[in-house]
Amino acid sequence: MLAADMMLHRSPGALTTKGDRDFASELDYDIEREIRSFLETATPDIGFLGEEEGAKKIGEDMRWVLDPIDGTANFVRGIPLCAVSLGLIHGNEAVLGVIQLPFLHSCYAATKGGGATANGRPIKVSRTNRLSEAIVAIGDYAVGTNSTAKNRTRLSLTAQLAETAQRVRMTGTAALDLAWLADGKIDAAITLSNQPWDMTAGVAIAREAGATVIDSDGSAHSISAATTWGMAPGLISEIGELISKCSEPLHHSEIASHAPDS
Repeated sequence: MLAADMMLHRSPGALTTKGDRDFASELDYDIEREIRSFLETATPDIGFLGEEEGAKKIGEDMRWVLDPIDGTANFVRGIPLCAVSLGLIHGNEAVLGVIQLPFLHSCYAATKGGGATANGRPIKVSRTNRLSEAIVAIGDYAVGTNSTAKNRTRLSLTAQLAETAQRVRMTGTAALDLAWLADGKIDAAITLSNQPWDMTAGVAIAREAGATVIDSDGSAHSISAATTWGMAPGLISEIGELISKCSEPLHHSEIASHAPDS
């Protein structure tokens, strides 16, 4: 993949501040422009939404969604946990996903109804059915506006998991978390937000591998969901109890400024 090759052979370049403790690298922008240009030529009837430069043809029923570097902070520091995440949305549903982990030499892919693969090998979620035997990945703590309030729920979740799960992990990239959920490397991936560029590809891959992916209200995850709870099916009951315990209201305001129109 072009983007993975760029990550392997180019430096991050200059950093642009996006907000409180949030930034994008020069390479984020370069990758997004390269991929957008390629897709506009290859699939001119499909819209596009990128994390860094927003939407093109946003009214289209089908939209590519790209995070050029998911885990930019990791990438800038030389931590190999970072990904290129490209998904396809049809209406409000993730129907295709490709996640490239350049420094781990892994490529995850799925299409709706076609199964999920890792480097071409079919994958399935784990059969873990006890939270005490589960490795659970949680998303980064919030930064920026209202981060203190948002992190109350995140800290509550962390405390609950520390008391119940076998291990808790925070990798710094939601795409990797969902890919590893699909591959059975971890048993649940929880992110208390739902930025479409972070989630679309991973949700498509995890579902095709047999994962259950829901919003905090128990409904099926969609692009307009407030949160992202992915898990092996055997953990549905115990994860549901966690959701109830961490029940501080989660509003769509976390994604409203970036989410595409339905």
